[in-house]
Amino acid sequence: MYLLGYDIGSSSVKAALVEANTGKIVASDFFPKVEMPMHAEKAGWAEQDPEMWWSNLKLANESVLRLSNIDPKDIKAIGISWQMHGLVMVDRNKKVLRPSIIWCDSRAVPYGEKAFSSIGEEKALSHLLNSPGNFTASKLAWVKENEPKLYAQIDKIMLPGDYIAMKLTDEISVTVEGLSEGIFWDFKENKVSTDILNYFGFNENILPKITPVFGIQGEVTATAAKELGLAPGIPVSYRAGDQPNNAVSLNVFNPGEIASTAGTSGVVYGVLDEVKYDPLSRVNIFAHVNHKPNQTRLGVLLCINGTGILNSWVKRNMMSTDISYNDMNQLAAQSPVGAKGISVIPFGNGAERVLESKNIDCSFRGINFNIHNKTDMIRAVQEGIVFSFIYGMEIMKSIGMDINVIKAGNANMFLSPLFREALATSSNAVIELFDTDGAAGAAKAAGIGAGLYSSNVEAFSTLKKIQTIEPELKLSSQYIEAYQTWKSFL
Repeated sequence: MYLLGYDIGSSSVKAALVEANTGKIVASDFFPKVEMPMHAEKAGWAEQDPEMWWSNLKLANESVLRLSNIDPKDIKAIGISWQMHGLVMVDRNKKVLRPSIIWCDSRAVPYGEKAFSSIGEEKALSHLLNSPGNFTASKLAWVKENEPKLYAQIDKIMLPGDYIAMKLTDEISVTVEGLSEGIFWDFKENKVSTDILNYFGFNENILPKITPVFGIQGEVTATAAKELGLAPGIPVSYRAGDQPNNAVSLNVFNPGEIASTAGTSGVVYGVLDEVKYDPLSRVNIFAHVNHKPNQTRLGVLLCINGTGILNSWVKRNMMSTDISYNDMNQLAAQSPVGAKGISVIPFGNGAERVLESKNIDCSFRGINFNIHNKTDMIRAVQEGIVFSFIYGMEIMKSIGMDINVIKAGNANMFLSPLFREALATSSNAVIELFDTDGAAGAAKAAGIGAGLYSSNVEAFSTLKKIQTIEPELKLSSQYIEAYQTWKSFL
């Protein structure tokens, strides 16, 4: 018995086939092997053709079936994860009307800012838990104003994962988690936000029917089965945005549990059991996968744009071509905590929500030509990334988040022993590293939705922990001092 997971990213589409009883990933692959293109007609725009996601899903699906050599009839459930906040629009014939305006497209920012002011900041935050910002509702408002003829043809709007579910099942639906990430959900009223609909002038009929995150959302049609080489009738029984799904992959379901990633950007994602918000809207808050009217489970999402991208920039531009990331980690370890006084502000990848959407750029502070060398520079870079996490975690703690254990996949910056030590010690939290990814997590979650597992505890009982990193208490005071110096430069 097998479970199939799809992870629809903006760079690639991944598929993973998981054996339900053992939790073992029997095959996984991703396509394309180079990053999927983004079309940018103007500065700040980013669009992708949804059909490109489907084409690459078919390639990844074909590969895992070939690699595993299983009978497709043994696949019992499908789960979907997707790049968050994208906008897909279809007409009555389920034809895509225009390329998707994806997560990193910033054209809708003025629409979100105006809505935030007009609705009222306190009211928007207390009901939506976020500013409408650059999320899906604001993207749709841009289309309504700038492409009115196209807007008039819209039958339904979707998020990227909803589109993939439609292609699989021929049914259009959305989850509360999805509505909340689009800033369409009112948490005080537990329903679609009338404030958003009324302010932007949207008809509620444009939204799909609501389906549960876990549960039978539709079945693979004969047409989709033929395209994919699957058996018709397989239930699609789970879907979630990539950051909630990353938390699911690490078995993060309950208050106080934290998931983190540190790739191009960095994310800390925790679960709250009360409806709270940051008055300055520096973190995003959405419905978590197990949120219900009688069970508050909110995902608090801290995102740092300037994370692994800073480390890779330094590698490309400041290191010789024969230096690997592992070499950089070893060089960084030769410098002491605090990098002999160098502080690196890592925000060089655009405006940062954690800084109230300010763009302060990246800067290196405290360099002395007589005492510093590349080991200090590399260490300061990694510490600067860690300290940006700590700064964001302070905001999360201010709205009631406990951070005692940080769970992460064994990838990207978490491969650096120095990064792990600095993060654990600076946050005074234990770090647990696991062997998992988003597609595998979606597959296991589909098993929950299909009733093949009794709970998340059973579904993720086979999750393999690779390593536990404890705070280095003897270094705590040194990291605190280095962080305070770093923070003073903000």
